[in-house]
Amino acid sequence: MRRYSKPIGITLAIICSGYLQEACTPPDESALRPAINVVELTVQDIQQAYASKEYTSVELTQAFLDQIDLYEGHYNAFISMNPNAMEIASQLDEERESGQIRGPLHGVPVVIKDNIDYQGLVTTAGFSGFSSKTGGIDMIPDDDAAVVERLRNAGAIILGKTNLPDFAGDGTRTKSSVSGVTLNAYDVTKAPGGSSGGTATAVNASFAVLGLGTETGGSIQNPAGSQALVGIKPTFGLVPLEGVVPINATYIDVVGPLAKTVYDAAITLDIIAGPSLEDLATFASVDHMPIEGYTKGLTRTNLAGKRFGSVGLGWREQWLPLSPETEKLYRESLDILEGRGASIVDDPFENSGFVELYKNRPRVPSVGPHDMMVYMQGLGDSSLFNSVQGWETLTGQTFRGGRMQAPPTRPSATEEGDAFQAWRLQIRDLYRNILQSSDLDGLFFPQAGAPIRNLIEDPQRPDYSPNNHPELASNIINELGVPLVTVPFSYYQDGTPFVVVFIGDLWTEQELLGYAYDFEQTTLGRVPPSLFPEPSDQ
Repeated sequence: MRRYSKPIGITLAIICSGYLQEACTPPDESALRPAINVVELTVQDIQQAYASKEYTSVELTQAFLDQIDLYEGHYNAFISMNPNAMEIASQLDEERESGQIRGPLHGVPVVIKDNIDYQGLVTTAGFSGFSSKTGGIDMIPDDDAAVVERLRNAGAIILGKTNLPDFAGDGTRTKSSVSGVTLNAYDVTKAPGGSSGGTATAVNASFAVLGLGTETGGSIQNPAGSQALVGIKPTFGLVPLEGVVPINATYIDVVGPLAKTVYDAAITLDIIAGPSLEDLATFASVDHMPIEGYTKGLTRTNLAGKRFGSVGLGWREQWLPLSPETEKLYRESLDILEGRGASIVDDPFENSGFVELYKNRPRVPSVGPHDMMVYMQGLGDSSLFNSVQGWETLTGQTFRGGRMQAPPTRPSATEEGDAFQAWRLQIRDLYRNILQSSDLDGLFFPQAGAPIRNLIEDPQRPDYSPNNHPELASNIINELGVPLVTVPFSYYQDGTPFVVVFIGDLWTEQELLGYAYDFEQTTLGRVPPSLFPEPSDQ
């Protein structure tokens, strides 16, 4: 399996586009293809197939592994595979035969981003220093992250851990020092989105039914926008962060699903959301979750009578005005909303002072040393190290250039932390007042203000990799802490996706998913990519 440890050259960047298309025609070798057609399979498809004994968990898992074997060498979505996946599938088959169904994902193959812990498997966070295969020290947790424990308890089969930029530090491209570059399954010349780009490519390419990503500044919604997926960026505090390598776990980080359908994303949120003693921030979600679950309100009547705000310069200045092609597709999507009985309020943030208040935000407190210390302490007694200092002793290196050497001060004990919290309360109040004064049920924006960026931004400088996904919602919603749901709608002329987002107030995931489902079922906008095996070296 090829790993692109160096920047992809111009030759690879133009493969499968233009006059070289014929060079990427898949070989006519039906024996290589999975026995079960896994393309675009959903949770509901799989559960129906299991109920009718169409196939077993073992057979389905093997079919997904065959899909991975055929295409992963080209798209490079994974950092590592779960060696126990088939054994787990067999156990789940035995349980099903005995009448024991763990939960709604029983026997469903999924993936997780490799900054999320899985007991006994290496967690790299994309960083070569956390993997012995790339000259580092394996970071192996002795228990699952809280969200992984919940997935496994619900019967999910975790096939592997997906690629991400080192420490999830890029919202546009997914290149790690441990595994190289992940490609966009729609077009290898386009950015796959980051930092959950490995999960997005794995789900988009049907290497798994769905997956988990993480977000601090667009890292779920950007890959969803780049690869036509439903992504949920949840309210901060809804989903536990225990066992997740942090960027800013104190104030901003979230875990959320990436899936091909709203239902699959919603059922996953049902499983991973809610209070956990392993992350006390999640107790803020008490009394804010739907009693009957996030799938309960998924009907074709959710948009009628609702009011949504459109994007405009009152929200932000970067990536606005929209590019002409984006503007055209956005207007078409607004027409869909109105056709479903919804009303549109043009740029409700205009002249509200929102842009100015956001620009004047205080610096987000430096939480890195504190949050990383808390994470590493949770690795367990069997881990080779449990602190930055322990890793440095073992390697003789300085961790991240010394950026974690500051005392791990709890942010709430600092005036810097107080200032950020005070500003966040102020801008949340303004945000909420704007929604209420315009009688809005939410916001409806394009996910991005322009088409997806090229994988190689400048052919003359192949190493140049700016973090420049044309995102419209983040980092604003991340610092507000409010939820967002992405929905595929259409495609640009170059074949890359145009995706829309529904945004709400705190704890409105159920309503947003209802709007997204109505929109999704009206448009059925997602089209699966045409995949190609790894090109030859000729």
